[in-house]
Amino acid sequence: MDTGSAAAFDRMGTLGVEEEFYVVDDEGRPASGSDRLVYGEREPPEPLAGRIDHELFKFVVESQTPLIEDPGGVRDRVVAVREALVEHAGSYDLRVAGAGLHPAAVWRDLDHAEKPRYRSQLDRIRYPQHRNTTAGLHVHVGVDDADKATWVANELRWSLPPMLALSANSPFWNGFDTGLASARATVFENLPNTGMPGYFDSFAAYRDFERRMVEHGSIEDRGELWFDVRPHTGHGTVEVRTPDGQSNPGVVVAFVEWVHALVVDLAERYEDEAAPDAAAGGDGRGLRRELLDENKWRAVRHGRDASFLDRDGESTVDLPTVVDRQCDRLGVEGPRFLLERESGAARQRRIRDAGGLDALCRALLLDEHDA
Repeated sequence: MDTGSAAAFDRMGTLGVEEEFYVVDDEGRPASGSDRLVYGEREPPEPLAGRIDHELFKFVVESQTPLIEDPGGVRDRVVAVREALVEHAGSYDLRVAGAGLHPAAVWRDLDHAEKPRYRSQLDRIRYPQHRNTTAGLHVHVGVDDADKATWVANELRWSLPPMLALSANSPFWNGFDTGLASARATVFENLPNTGMPGYFDSFAAYRDFERRMVEHGSIEDRGELWFDVRPHTGHGTVEVRTPDGQSNPGVVVAFVEWVHALVVDLAERYEDEAAPDAAAGGDGRGLRRELLDENKWRAVRHGRDASFLDRDGESTVDLPTVVDRQCDRLGVEGPRFLLERESGAARQRRIRDAGGLDALCRALLLDEHDA
């Protein structure tokens, strides 16, 4: 049975970055190319070799960075993997684009991957998975204790809707404007075991949930628990899966900095204030899951213009205030950088309004963005 163990949680602060991208033709339109990129006769260049895989559709591919020991090395690693992917795709006359949803993708016209894992999901989940053309950014941060990782994941949940609001980069779905900032979040949440997770009292409680889901046939392996945040029982990390996919590497680096700082800060709070009675609960229990879902909906709908139910559940707080609080407490500037730049959703709408869909498809190409 594919479930992990507490022993996996043995390192603090390491990083891994997974990015999902769109394989496209020279004009930036979806192209079935992941088979060639993953299984083709040419080995991907370093550091991509062995760190590229399918996603559900043949025009979606995932890359992973090598393990990052020093957070200061994130930019170099992210850029190196992206450049290797662009080079690898170019060797097959393909290009790579980044967004939460590809604006020209019409799921009914696109081919699914042949990989048995995905064929099984298509058969089991049916319609919601058949149309899942989403692409996201996943950030792993190593945590050196399983109960600590579970507590940190609980506490992180309030910060995820503001993170989604700043990442929102998917206003278009099947070629039309949804009126949302992140349509990706709504498309993905049609799948089971997605969205905002509940509170887990301990790692044992999370592992027991994971085990029962596998044993009862709800999922085939732990990787199918697709929550916005989870203790990853295989890698020994807290994995944040909230942000939309991005074309700009600087945006990715800002999110990685933010997630890393949040996890490290919460881990220190666990050590100083919560352990050994972390299961008694911190702020992570302060809001009902339904209110956290409301905050996520606000991010999905309004993006940068969202306000959120504050941790007390009574007042609201706007996104700039959240950003100021987080930057001041964590000593990072990534969230301010994200807030001050044009949002992905606004940029996509502006480009499409000015130049049409062709211009937008070209604007999402990775090689159109400076490292």
